[in-house]
Amino acid sequence: MTARPRIRLTFAADLHLFLAPDRRGAPFSLVTDGTSSLGHVVEAVGVPLTEVGELLVDGHPAPAAQVPTGGQSIEVRGVRRPQRVPGAPLRFLLDVHLGTLARRMRLLGVDTAYENEDIGDAALATRSAAERRVLLSRDRGLLRRRELWAGAYVYSDRPDEQLREVLGRFAPVLAPWTRCSACNGLLAEADKESVGEQLEHGTRRSYDVFAQCTACQRVYWRGAHHARLEAIVEGALREFAPLSGPGKD
Repeated sequence: MTARPRIRLTFAADLHLFLAPDRRGAPFSLVTDGTSSLGHVVEAVGVPLTEVGELLVDGHPAPAAQVPTGGQSIEVRGVRRPQRVPGAPLRFLLDVHLGTLARRMRLLGVDTAYENEDIGDAALATRSAAERRVLLSRDRGLLRRRELWAGAYVYSDRPDEQLREVLGRFAPVLAPWTRCSACNGLLAEADKESVGEQLEHGTRRSYDVFAQCTACQRVYWRGAHHARLEAIVEGALREFAPLSGPGKD
């Protein structure tokens, strides 16, 4: 009986959280079945390929489809930042658990689709492919779906840090106050007369500058929460506007 090949794996430090505790911090050996690709091996130990930037076999770049052989040393590197997504304008799809992040991304003018109901992993991955959107999720299993066009793991569970993660990783073009936080539609200026019927009396009396979503018709003005939203926008622009780009090769 032919012995199964044994390989040696080294993972970048930022990928260690996906590994079992006894495999973190140092290279480890693994016996493979001799037919599985590098991509399959990496995912089998817990690391989604969305988080892998480069694979090296004995120091040389290799595709995820390559089948490793016994005695080889595999180095798994993390994605480079900012990460460029080829082939489409940079836009995103967020799963049901990332609603606050979705609203903040829309606040900054980033094209962000969001499902506020759980439509299932297969449907999310299929939509990612159909609309060529980067799927953001904290679900590692979802990010391993074969239907997925592109994806990224959201490491933090805090919205402030989640936003910094996405902006730092993808450097999307920021255009604050141009998208509807409710539906992702584009905003247009609106005069008080045209939207007056949708406003309460106190709002009509106190405000004169309005915007309206061209898709869902929701009306926006600089109300009580504007200062908090302005702080989010100013912080993002200060830290990430110099990095923002077209998001494509």
